[in-house]
Amino acid sequence: MLRSVLPNWFFGLSATLILLLNTLVCGALVFVLGLVKLVLPITAVSELLHLAYGLWCQGNRLALKVGCEQVNVNTPPQVRHQGWYLLVANHISWLDIVVLSANQALPAPKFFLKDELKYVPFIGTGAWAMGMPFMKRASRAQVAKNPKLKGLDVARTKHSCRNFRQHPTTVINFAEGTRFTKVKQHKQQSTFNHLLKPKAGGTAFALEVLGEQLDGLLNTTIMYESKNEHICRSFMLGQLQSVHVDIALIDIATVPQGCYQQDKQYRVLFQNYLNTLWQNKDKQLSQLYLQYGKKGTEINKETAPL
Repeated sequence: MLRSVLPNWFFGLSATLILLLNTLVCGALVFVLGLVKLVLPITAVSELLHLAYGLWCQGNRLALKVGCEQVNVNTPPQVRHQGWYLLVANHISWLDIVVLSANQALPAPKFFLKDELKYVPFIGTGAWAMGMPFMKRASRAQVAKNPKLKGLDVARTKHSCRNFRQHPTTVINFAEGTRFTKVKQHKQQSTFNHLLKPKAGGTAFALEVLGEQLDGLLNTTIMYESKNEHICRSFMLGQLQSVHVDIALIDIATVPQGCYQQDKQYRVLFQNYLNTLWQNKDKQLSQLYLQYGKKGTEINKETAPL
């Protein structure tokens, strides 16, 4: 009703302010509680920490509701709020984090984040306090110069995933490792129309550590319908028409599991498994973009600042 009266920029500005205030307040609270937890590693502090994190998720939900005309999230009813899940998703925009954290049907979402984000105030410090893994992949040349860098991501991932055992969690991994753009797609020589090549390591390590505790794998597809090719800018201007999130629950017993780092045969098997998921996801995105009159490859470009 209000959208027919007030201009789009009003909703975009309101949603952006909600996100900023939510991140500042809840991020600072989570960080302080994280410091307290270092001194007093007791259950009560941990519960307060997750309560503050839950408030951040609720704030994101409100911002998304204000800033987007329509949010369509398909979550299987079998997903339990008190369970443990591993979620793999495509990565289009920074807004993906807000979208996934706003899903109240999921247990507390914990993200695999780029190492650079740990230096971002409130966001990085809050993620550190929640024990989320920061991924810093070393190139072959860097490993050759400093062999200690080999396997560093593995150790970080395993350490963080062990901490996730203490509280119902959705471990979220953007398997592509970075946001989709046409330039990155061309550089990778990706065979997918709307996706980059998935990286299997982080997902496999999470499975290795949490496999017996996980209730399922959540294969998630994200798509935006926007008047502007820059998704975050579109959100801030109130021009984001809709968000579509489709989550498929896969029985964890059907997911290949093993030692990814040491077993070459399993490594190939799991890479093929993830590639098959991505092939099906690419087809699904093609159908969604066709349905909503969008060309997915034009949604995000390398020139996008956000």
